[in-house]
Amino acid sequence: MEVNQAKQEHLLALKVMRLTKPTLFTNMPVTCEDRDLPGGLFQQLMREDPSTITGAEALMLGEMLTLPQNFGNIFLGETFSSYISVHNDSSQVVKDVLVKADLQTSSQRLNLSASNSTMAELQPESCIDDVIHHEVKEIGTHILVCAVSYTTQYGEKLYFRKFFKFQVLKPLDVKTKFYNAESDLSSVTDEVFLEAQIQNITTSPMFMEKVSLEPSMMYHVTELNTAAGAEDGESTFGKMSYLQPTDTRQYLYCLKPKPEHAEKAGVIKGVTVIGKLDIVWKTNLGERGRLQTSQLQRMAPGYGDIRLSLETIPDTVNLEEPFDIICKITNCSERTMDLELEMCNTRSIHWCGVSGRQLGKLSPGAFLPLPLTLLSSVQGLQSISGLRLRDTFLKRTYEYDDVAQVCVVCPYSSSAC
Repeated sequence: MEVNQAKQEHLLALKVMRLTKPTLFTNMPVTCEDRDLPGGLFQQLMREDPSTITGAEALMLGEMLTLPQNFGNIFLGETFSSYISVHNDSSQVVKDVLVKADLQTSSQRLNLSASNSTMAELQPESCIDDVIHHEVKEIGTHILVCAVSYTTQYGEKLYFRKFFKFQVLKPLDVKTKFYNAESDLSSVTDEVFLEAQIQNITTSPMFMEKVSLEPSMMYHVTELNTAAGAEDGESTFGKMSYLQPTDTRQYLYCLKPKPEHAEKAGVIKGVTVIGKLDIVWKTNLGERGRLQTSQLQRMAPGYGDIRLSLETIPDTVNLEEPFDIICKITNCSERTMDLELEMCNTRSIHWCGVSGRQLGKLSPGAFLPLPLTLLSSVQGLQSISGLRLRDTFLKRTYEYDDVAQVCVVCPYSSSAC
């Protein structure tokens, strides 16, 4: 902390101290072998040292607490606490004493004083004490401005200020990745998976109390960070979720559109705001910190003008036996389409039905269920392909390959795909 002292002599003295929790006392043990010159002297001194742990004197970490000797580091998301004291060092009675504390950041100036009222009189050897708290929400240079104004017993009005400059550092490095998925075999579509990578870039370990995702109004979120079969939803990182310096953890979340938005393909297509991460941690002796990211943005999936998704399909089918599937056609454009269905056979997939049939008009944002029948002439895992949709209004053709995969087995053989 940098302090600019006032040049003028004043009747009042201002002291500002940061309030932090103590730390465990550490010592440097000195040991030697019994055959060396000191013999057992060093061991005896360590056993008599009250700061060491009985039975483990050679450990650097002791049982006592020590008060902080310097200003220390302040990290984004932590609460900055400071003790402000104004003491009357003179033999005079000082009147109308006003103490103000402001915090100047790169973007704003905040008033941190608990009270802005003046004190009528301050007797000699008396003081005014105040404790201020502020949750740090910006990175970079911060200046604590403490101003004191008062009136002497002769009616002279005096004023002085002191500036305390400190840096706010970033405690965590957060990186996010989005994966757009289409849940073709469920009633809910347009799932979005969020992978959050959180790295501890401080010099001390952290206890990760909470890492959660607050979704936007269009999504429900499911956390995928619990161990399978664990009791009471135990985290995949264990019961004590410590994050050592420079270590990185990956958290995974699945977001699904709410039912009222799931069928509106045009609405979901344009949604890029997913939500924001809320991270809470503790360091050292329980100092709490919290970070909340800004709204996370993803790249909106591009479905084109028409989206073809698969609703139902059997798990396994018999070789050269017809089976049924149900597809869903959604108009993702802003115009009405007149659709025509074409079914083209492939080497292994053969469609049953009339190709080139009319499906009718489909308005913007509407969808159409499409039951189809097909069979496979090749055993194994086969890809369903060969569907084409033609918009007769604009004379455009949309081809769909690898719509899904199906396991084809021979009913007369024990082998499968």
